[in-house]
Amino acid sequence: MSEQANRTRPRIGRVGFVSLGCPKALVDTERIVTELRAEGYIIAADYKEADLVIVNTCAFIDAAVAESLEAIAEAMRENGRVIVTGCLGGKKNADGTNWVKQRVPQVIGVTGPDSLKETLDLVHAHLPRAHEPFDELVPAAGLKLTPAHYAYLKISEGCAHHCTFCIIPDLRGKLVSRPVGSVLREAENLVKGGVKELLVISQDTGAYGLDMRYRTGFVDGRPVKTRLLELARELGRLDAWVRLHYVYPYPSIDEVVELMAQGLILPYLDVPFQHAHPRVLKAMKRPASAEKNLERIQAWRKICPNITIRSTFIAGFPGETEEEFEYLLDFLREARLDRVGCFAYSPVEGAQANALPGQLPDEVREERRKRFMQVQAAISADILKGKIGTTQRVIIDEPEDEDGVAVGRTTADAPDIDGVIYVTTDKPLKPGDFVDVLVTDSEEHDLIGRAL
Repeated sequence: MSEQANRTRPRIGRVGFVSLGCPKALVDTERIVTELRAEGYIIAADYKEADLVIVNTCAFIDAAVAESLEAIAEAMRENGRVIVTGCLGGKKNADGTNWVKQRVPQVIGVTGPDSLKETLDLVHAHLPRAHEPFDELVPAAGLKLTPAHYAYLKISEGCAHHCTFCIIPDLRGKLVSRPVGSVLREAENLVKGGVKELLVISQDTGAYGLDMRYRTGFVDGRPVKTRLLELARELGRLDAWVRLHYVYPYPSIDEVVELMAQGLILPYLDVPFQHAHPRVLKAMKRPASAEKNLERIQAWRKICPNITIRSTFIAGFPGETEEEFEYLLDFLREARLDRVGCFAYSPVEGAQANALPGQLPDEVREERRKRFMQVQAAISADILKGKIGTTQRVIIDEPEDEDGVAVGRTTADAPDIDGVIYVTTDKPLKPGDFVDVLVTDSEEHDLIGRAL
């Protein structure tokens, strides 16, 4: 190309990204990145290199709102040209005006969650494309922000529940399931691109297809129902681990657990129980009672004895008495869940729970969270101790260090939220490798082993 042509060729736009919040938000960021890359934009490595910055925000709890506002402020300070998207971007004031725009009027624009077109329109308006799109710049499965060996597969958007502590339906809308053919094409492309583990996510994975009345779609000419059972069965035919997240304890999940017992998908179930006491669950407007949850857990373990069950809980919900909290601890001791997280209740602007009587002081909420995690830590340590001497199938996340110790995960561990296993190895291991590991020791939340 001539020197004159180089001087007249438009500069290729560079877009920076900050992605906060849950894996569902990360998938939204991946879609924006994929589309911009296909259009010829360059993804900037830092604020100074970027022509503008997109901040994908979270608004689930007050701490997430504060983190999002801090990220927006930093991007404004370091770059000055900022587009805000995501859950906080969709937040409205009582008069219907945009919550973020009122507080940070200098931003270029604001869009809500799952707003790919609106966000791209803002980029095009403030940073026009230098040339026509180049689809060949993007792999078939799109660009991913996770390590190359695992990826999140979002199967639906929104939620049909109206839990009193949550404003997700207000931010992301009602349940909208993706067509089963589209989900499976993405999954196949991911596996062809080298992904070894698919992490299935949504706001309510067990309700997949409910909004479509489980209508039949087509995959390679074959009829497949838009329902979790059929989707999981199809995913299980791919050459990858399949891990299910955010699954409510519906009776229909028993059939999905049978697929785990058959080895089609990982024996791992992420179930957000949130509490155990019937009165508190009713105040939360959760769709199950503690007695039914214990029955479900027992049924799942009968179907698939090696199933791993993880969950999240809220301590210090408005009106929760000491007796009700002790009831929750007793449930925890009886259920013996493998992996558990706990949040101290946090009032979220716009949530129905804010109007409930019996709001507890911050120190009480935090004290109960700590007590909860102390009980769970003992349970976790005991469960992991029982794995000493067993052989576990492990996926490697980090290669061995100078001491010959790699970091991986068993089938019982999802990335970022669960534990890891430290693997002593005599041979090179790289991320995405599968290896059998003899467990030699355990800690409170992690395992130690030797590659076989």
